[in-house]
Amino acid sequence: MPTEPETLDLPERPPERLGRAFFERAGGLVLFIVRFFREVWRPPYEVRELIRQMDEAGSKSFILTAVTGMAIGVVLAMQSRGTLARFGAEAVLPSMLALSVFKEIGPVITSLVLAGRLGAGMAAEIGSMRVTEQIDALEVAALKPFHYLVITRVLACIVMFPVLTTWTNMIALAGGYLESVISADMDYRLFWNSAFSSLRFSDLLVDTLKTSVFGFLVGIVSCYLGYTVRGGTREVGQAAMQAVVISSLLILLADVVVVRISLFLYGVL
Repeated sequence: MPTEPETLDLPERPPERLGRAFFERAGGLVLFIVRFFREVWRPPYEVRELIRQMDEAGSKSFILTAVTGMAIGVVLAMQSRGTLARFGAEAVLPSMLALSVFKEIGPVITSLVLAGRLGAGMAAEIGSMRVTEQIDALEVAALKPFHYLVITRVLACIVMFPVLTTWTNMIALAGGYLESVISADMDYRLFWNSAFSSLRFSDLLVDTLKTSVFGFLVGIVSCYLGYTVRGGTREVGQAAMQAVVISSLLILLADVVVVRISLFLYGVL
């Protein structure tokens, strides 16, 4: 009596495993974002924890972002001065510096620096709570850990990223002014009048508020990777590393999209 041929379960090849893992991660992140927007409007409202997370993300990052801004301003002024002098346009240095910092360099560099500091920390902290079953205990006790751990951190990033970006931009302009005083003995009234006369409201509003999008990406990706981690301490370290890498890539991609939309809506900014 003939028998049916046996089917062989062939193991997945590495590209197939990578593709499957990528789509599982991407799908899980999308569902996590949907859950965030569904739960953010519902009580309980963890106001005290939100304030604590804003302090953690904001005031404790002031020195880091100040050093970043000072380095941006000084280096950009030094690098640009020689090029502008060759064309007899050294007088436009303050305007060029202000536009470069406020429109692109300040928001992106600040967001990348904060992604490195906050992303890894949030993913590691939440991941440690997951592998030690603290989150499971909160869920069993019906204390809604998603509100306490995820929503507060994401909202803190959304609020504090524009604040820290504005701080970095002003420190960067101050660094450029100090370099101009040392190198060219530029009058402070000439520098600041020239710098702010070239800026428009759209430059300050759109290009600063876009960092709220960057903050959302950093917060949601880091919380997702920490909240869904499985295993032990090794997986927690991998989640922290992935949070920084993925957040940084998404910031760069989101910047392209936001700038394109801004140009479409407002024309040349």
